[in-house]
Amino acid sequence: MESDMSTAPSITAQDPRGEFTGQGSVGAIPSWREHLSFPSDTVGRLMDEPTGLFSGETTVARAVDVLRELVKRQFVTYLYIVDRNSRLEGLVVMRDLLLAHPEQPLSEIMLRQPFTLKASTKLMDAMHEVLTKHFPVYPVVDDNGVLVGLVRGYKLFEAQAIEISAQAGSMVGVEKEERVSTPWKRSFRYRHPWLQLNLLTAFVAGAVVNFFQGTIDQVVILASFLPVLAGQSGNTGCQALAVTLRGMTLGDVGRSKVGRVVAKEALLGLLNGALVGLSAGLGMYLLASSQGNPNALLLSAIVIVAMIGSCCISGLSGALVPLVLRTLGADPATASSIFLTTATDVASMGLLLSLATLFLT
Repeated sequence: MESDMSTAPSITAQDPRGEFTGQGSVGAIPSWREHLSFPSDTVGRLMDEPTGLFSGETTVARAVDVLRELVKRQFVTYLYIVDRNSRLEGLVVMRDLLLAHPEQPLSEIMLRQPFTLKASTKLMDAMHEVLTKHFPVYPVVDDNGVLVGLVRGYKLFEAQAIEISAQAGSMVGVEKEERVSTPWKRSFRYRHPWLQLNLLTAFVAGAVVNFFQGTIDQVVILASFLPVLAGQSGNTGCQALAVTLRGMTLGDVGRSKVGRVVAKEALLGLLNGALVGLSAGLGMYLLASSQGNPNALLLSAIVIVAMIGSCCISGLSGALVPLVLRTLGADPATASSIFLTTATDVASMGLLLSLATLFLT
């Protein structure tokens, strides 16, 4: 952001921003309205006009006099101390202002080197930075430390909520920009390419089934359990995917934690697959026995093993798909569900049919 630093006007108590300098003066603050020039996914786009600006020489008594008038028009959370070139030097919290001696300069009670955000910072990065801060207002500076605006904490959390809510759509190829009011032509343009990709990946799963067509012809009962395995492993993968994406959004999945996340989801897939597999195996045994199939017990064991293996692979895939997309520089949420579905379908159907081919044909 460009600003004219050639002048350093004295600021009076009548300034609409509440800037007051006491014995000194501050440089012109760059126009906060320039926030519209920032990309929509940066902190700069959320900035409000900076208020409550003072020089360090201003006494507590003079600052209080200004605040009495300023708070009638604007809500002030902190006082921001800036130098002649509008660089942020510190901030004063209301508690310290209330308890200070009236003749003390603000520079003596200010918090030096306060936490700040950069106007050019991506929103997702800013969300990670403020995750443990929980301040009501964050000062925004440029690369030179010049105070260019303020961001209310609730705005960042609103953006975070929107980001998380958009993940469900992104996982199936719905763009984050699409809303209920989006024209149907634009929605069609957003969605259709991903459906074509989904069709292509579905052909991959279909090819696996076709490869084992001979086994299905001999053991027709297997066809009844293909959607059972695909559904259970798919849900397992979606659970892992949802948790991983949420962790990435909240900044909980750093590079040092990738191995732990993947191992956890694989273990959960293994445990859940074992328990669900026992139920599915019992179902296979009862169905095969009712049909007089002599291999009922073996079929039951095949279903159990296939369920355990497919759920374990699905858990791994649910964690790895967004992590791989992030490594490749792509949006981790973008159509990740499509890639996950392909992995789970191939794993579940492939395991069941290959085991059946190995032991029954």
